[in-house]
Amino acid sequence: MGLIIWLIIGGVIGWLASIIMRTDAQQGIFLNIVVGIVGAFLGGLLFTGGSINNAPLTIYSFLVSLLGAVILLAIVNLFRRGRVR
Repeated sequence: MGLIIWLIIGGVIGWLASIIMRTDAQQGIFLNIVVGIVGAFLGGLLFTGGSINNAPLTIYSFLVSLLGAVILLAIVNLFRRGRVR
């Protein structure tokens, strides 16, 4: 059951990050899940207190994961287009 919740929350975080970075039309649900989970890992590395990958789901861990996903999409946009939008 924990894996299913992890995938759902990762998908929501990836979807919100893609809306913030205006890449939602280019991504499907699978890529949103991947961006959410990898972004949560990146956010957990950058900020103390944990992300959804290694801490209980709180507002802080959700925001850390969302910020990590936004940073991940910014890095991807930088390499793909040569600029961050």
